[in-house]
Amino acid sequence: MELLRDRSKEFEATGVRAMAASRDSPWSHVAWMQALDLDFPLLSDWNAEVVQAFGIARDYRGMKDVAQRSAFLIDDSGTVRGVWAYENAEVPDFDELVSAARALSSSS
Repeated sequence: MELLRDRSKEFEATGVRAMAASRDSPWSHVAWMQALDLDFPLLSDWNAEVVQAFGIARDYRGMKDVAQRSAFLIDDSGTVRGVWAYENAEVPDFDELVSAARALSSSS
């Protein structure tokens, strides 16, 4: 989350709005946003609709419908233009994500 916070201005410069989502409750998100000084929306997928719709739900340590770490680039019409999936310990490649955002904004 801190990497996304630290690089969110780069996404904004491309016209892309950064957001994050997790299965945690909206109340825990308030604490996370304050503790990490997040400057982008942190969305709660409390009922697992998003992880199921995007096909990233998995079982993890006995819990169902845990989100696989992933990133999506979605255009203004709601069309998914890019999908990246990561292992639990893997850090997303933000250079690659920013480059994809730039490419999307230049093609619009």
